[in-house]
Amino acid sequence: MAALILFGGGGDLAMRMLLPSLYFLEHDGLLPEGLKIIGAARSEESADDYIAKVHEAVKARAEADKVWDEASWSRMKARLDYLAVDATSPESLKPLKDKVGDGEVTSFLAVSPSLYARIVTAMKAAGLAEKNCRIVLEKPVGRDLKSFLEIDDAVAHAFSENQVFRIDHYLGKETVQNLIALRFGNTIFEPLWNNLSIDHVQITIGETVGVGDRWPYYDEYGALRDMLQNHMLQLLCLVAMEPPSDLDPDSVRNEKVKVLRSLRPVTVDEVERVTVRGQYVAGVSEGKPAKGYDEERGQPSDTETFVAVRADIDNWRWAGVPFFMRTGKRLPEKRTEIVIQFKPVPHSIFDRDDRGEVQANRMIIELQPEEDISLTVMNKRPGLDQRMQLQPIKMSLSWGVPNSGDGKSAAPPRRRIAYERLLLDAMAGDSTLFVRRDEAEQAWKWVDEVSEAWAESGLKPDDYVAGTWGPDSADMLMARTGRDWNTTDV
Repeated sequence: MAALILFGGGGDLAMRMLLPSLYFLEHDGLLPEGLKIIGAARSEESADDYIAKVHEAVKARAEADKVWDEASWSRMKARLDYLAVDATSPESLKPLKDKVGDGEVTSFLAVSPSLYARIVTAMKAAGLAEKNCRIVLEKPVGRDLKSFLEIDDAVAHAFSENQVFRIDHYLGKETVQNLIALRFGNTIFEPLWNNLSIDHVQITIGETVGVGDRWPYYDEYGALRDMLQNHMLQLLCLVAMEPPSDLDPDSVRNEKVKVLRSLRPVTVDEVERVTVRGQYVAGVSEGKPAKGYDEERGQPSDTETFVAVRADIDNWRWAGVPFFMRTGKRLPEKRTEIVIQFKPVPHSIFDRDDRGEVQANRMIIELQPEEDISLTVMNKRPGLDQRMQLQPIKMSLSWGVPNSGDGKSAAPPRRRIAYERLLLDAMAGDSTLFVRRDEAEQAWKWVDEVSEAWAESGLKPDDYVAGTWGPDSADMLMARTGRDWNTTDV
């Protein structure tokens, strides 16, 4: 019997993301036959009580997506079980080992990374780290390279590297995977994917929410460690990596590591020119008054809630192409996007006599709030005007021209939770979309250099009003290179 153990099975991540993902997989008939799903947590409650909570969480999400089905729930319910455990105690975990038996076991640690080392040590002692076992770790692991290595060394003592799946849910998004397909499955993009055709790249992860009562965690990590170290650098790697020899997991991950190793170090002399720290102060967010970070925390803090960085990749493909990354809390929009800004045409024949709005081509990979890949190109404005007028048009590349076979356009498929893909891959042992140890090491190394340069230079966060796109210094980061952040759809 195969089993999936959800440590922290009653927590927010499990109830909001993991268990609904498993329901959708059940609904689509994709879960392995005979799979047992076991929630494991400290809470002393019966399996029936736990299943009732799962039912409530799953049904709400499935009804919102209009895919609730009683038969699917009945099949999933038959798989569910619960056990109250202290995951850091081998003795407490032994009944869990007895419950899963000798089949393949995938354990998902939906708990604080500070507990990882103690949990994996207990799992090894309890027989839950055998050769047929896998473990899934939610990032970020640690808060710097030193703490990452301490935790990961404990993981490595219990599990071999091919058993470890470090998850970054952004890599499970359909559009992120589609980026790989567009780059390496078509001849029209890859020849242009270099410094001869691309002017710069922007990566934005904007959140409208504040830190709120999460400030004890956030105050330790800040925007740099919370978002840039994992999500943003992973997206940068997928944009910038060389074509892998094949889709073997190590082939893909080898190329991502090469990108991270090619990142130019951020030095003390350069840190004020290529990075920005920001912290929101009181303002208006989503039409409502919003407190500043210091007010939420209850005392002053130098923790950044916004970070913008110019990254340079020192290799032949990307020499001279800046990668601009920004992320922050209390921004005007919930938006995650990658902007590939192409260079203008070498010589424009449309510059004279007011020929309309002439723009360079731009590809936008949207991950939130919607998922889409669009390409902006120039087109003749329809009409009989003797003087040709141009206009930008935006073409969607996510679904192309969907066709149902009868000549009619088909609706795009349901937008899946990223964890659906990643849970399936982890249970199947496919590590392509997961982060290898040396990847995480290189990412932490570069982020630590930024953090140390901030500390040595004494760079403090600049204020920005809640509901705006960060401090003025973030605009200056772009302006001093003659560029602007993308704030429009086209």
